[in-house]
Amino acid sequence: MSDATVKNALAVAAISEAATGVALLIAPRLVGQLLLGEQLAGVAVPVARVAGIALIALGIACWPGSPLLGMLTYSSLVTVYLAYLGLAGVAGILLWPAVLRHKYFHNHGHYSNQYLGLS
Repeated sequence: MSDATVKNALAVAAISEAATGVALLIAPRLVGQLLLGEQLAGVAVPVARVAGIALIALGIACWPGSPLLGMLTYSSLVTVYLAYLGLAGVAGILLWPAVLRHKYFHNHGHYSNQYLGLS
């Protein structure tokens, strides 16, 4: 397989995964209906949205460039979304520790700007 073929396959995969992720963020119940034959309900909706964030990050990681940008995207978006859930009153015992963990990794150089090409 040539390098161009591999790059094209990765680009198609990246777009497909990111598009599915956006759909899960916007309409998780509909995506559940289309993929699984039943609408998602209850706690499955926020779990599907976190999966959507992960798919968007996977799409970014597969795109040509730094795969660490995908991890930065995931960590940033999931921090914001989990904090939103907590502020909205949807919180288990590990929600806030998860928010703090993602925020810590984001703020303390675990996704260093030099690796992302931002410095």
